[in-house]
Amino acid sequence: MPSNCQYIDTSHGTIAVEISEGGGPDVVFIHGNSSCREVFNKQVASPLFADYRLIRCDLPGHGQSSDAPDKLRTYSRPGLADAVLELLDRMKVREAVVVGWSLGGHVAIEMLSRSKIITGVCLIGAPPTGVVMAEGFCGRPLGGLGGKGELTPEEVDRFVAGVIGDTAEPFLRQAVARTDRDFRSMLFAGAARGTGVNQRDVVTATSVPLAMINGADDQIINLDYIDDVRFSSLWQGRCFRVANAGHAPFWQAPDRFNAILSLFLADIAPR
Repeated sequence: MPSNCQYIDTSHGTIAVEISEGGGPDVVFIHGNSSCREVFNKQVASPLFADYRLIRCDLPGHGQSSDAPDKLRTYSRPGLADAVLELLDRMKVREAVVVGWSLGGHVAIEMLSRSKIITGVCLIGAPPTGVVMAEGFCGRPLGGLGGKGELTPEEVDRFVAGVIGDTAEPFLRQAVARTDRDFRSMLFAGAARGTGVNQRDVVTATSVPLAMINGADDQIINLDYIDDVRFSSLWQGRCFRVANAGHAPFWQAPDRFNAILSLFLADIAPR
């Protein structure tokens, strides 16, 4: 699938965005904390999505995007949602399905709460939490590394191993090391202040179709908590668990993940 990278200026900084031109409905992929757009390479390469226009960007402070000029404004879940929505507006995207992994899933829920362009959401490893955020996770994510500023090379390796496992490619370590040193600490500080919407309330009220696809062996999120959420528009009425996959099933078990995602897209965004 042909693709190209562009650099688009926004009030949140210059954002690197890559578009795979399939000619069909727009599908926006949002990566997780300290990752980059290339983490979705195995979806872009799949023929199952050849007829969609796949859009993936590096969040501010990540990958080839610039650091945010106003970090306090941008480095939070609602700030990142505003950044992606501004990017899509500048790209003249009028309707899109959003696929969000981990932090990207939380950003997708924030987007859903403030924009009518979202026609479907696929959440991966992103528990929609309410007042008590800790309920959605298994202890401190990555032993606290998810909210730490500058990481040592050893901590970068631990971070990558915790989210991707032993199949990680070098670019994923480079992405963690590149992430703005202020990003992780400011993100978690904002979450501690209660910045953003009550995400559990959003997913229990929206009429937008939601797919939930998690790795069955995810050690970061509380899968039982997610199963207990009363989603108002849960696709096929169930949360999917991909066998033999952890926090990144789209990377660790792409064939099984892609098969589920393609069915979701076919139901809500016919080609």
